[in-house]
Amino acid sequence: MFIVLKRKSMVVCAALVAAFIVLTAVLGATGTAGVFFGAPNRKIPVYRVAVGEESEKVIALTFDAAWGADKTRGIIDILNEHGAKATFFLVGFWIEKYEEETRAIAEAGFEIGNHSENHLNMPRLGDETMRAEIESVNAAVEGLTGVRPTFFRAPYGDYSDRLMTAVEELGMVGVQWSIDTLDWKGLSAKEITERVLGSAKSGDIVLFHNNSDHVLDALPTVLMGLKNKGFRFVTLGEMVATENFTVDNAGEQHINAA
Repeated sequence: MFIVLKRKSMVVCAALVAAFIVLTAVLGATGTAGVFFGAPNRKIPVYRVAVGEESEKVIALTFDAAWGADKTRGIIDILNEHGAKATFFLVGFWIEKYEEETRAIAEAGFEIGNHSENHLNMPRLGDETMRAEIESVNAAVEGLTGVRPTFFRAPYGDYSDRLMTAVEELGMVGVQWSIDTLDWKGLSAKEITERVLGSAKSGDIVLFHNNSDHVLDALPTVLMGLKNKGFRFVTLGEMVATENFTVDNAGEQHINAA
């Protein structure tokens, strides 16, 4: 009887081991193994920054610019009126068409990030084309403003390990967002404001678009609401670390202990 039980136990153990191996292989193939087992298995851009409870409340407003510039100077004026800093992610063909606006953003003291040359789906590009998409924007921004971008945001929020590796090799940091205003969908100023104020936490990165329908109406109420909640507005350069950091599976950046 003892021998029978022992053999059964061995069979059960072998089955469990085999199931574990299969599960690991399947999850690994689908890219979910790192999340399932708690360790990242792909390069993840920064979606937000971990800020200690004892620290002041900070938030980074970002504006993507790819099509149109009619409202850009209005955004600059509103931000200045409220003493708010921000980061603008510019596409290469936008920079070429709107050089004066690009300079105006920099001259007003705002940070400029890289949003690719042609706003393509970057992971579908070859390595050389991918790097060229990034480097051409860096050169254009530096040529107009004297400052080379530090942060890169992938068009459509679509990234891959190859893209993240290219960004890192260029000495840059990939950044996404933790609050999407969905302003590009034509949401009203009230709806945009509620989306931001309803979930804002210290260390968040907010996504706006420079030429969305109601951005000029929403921005003052968003700024006043965040101020009333005790937030200070910072550029990504003031909040996001560029070295000695890790990014967890949720996209939250943590500064490594010295």
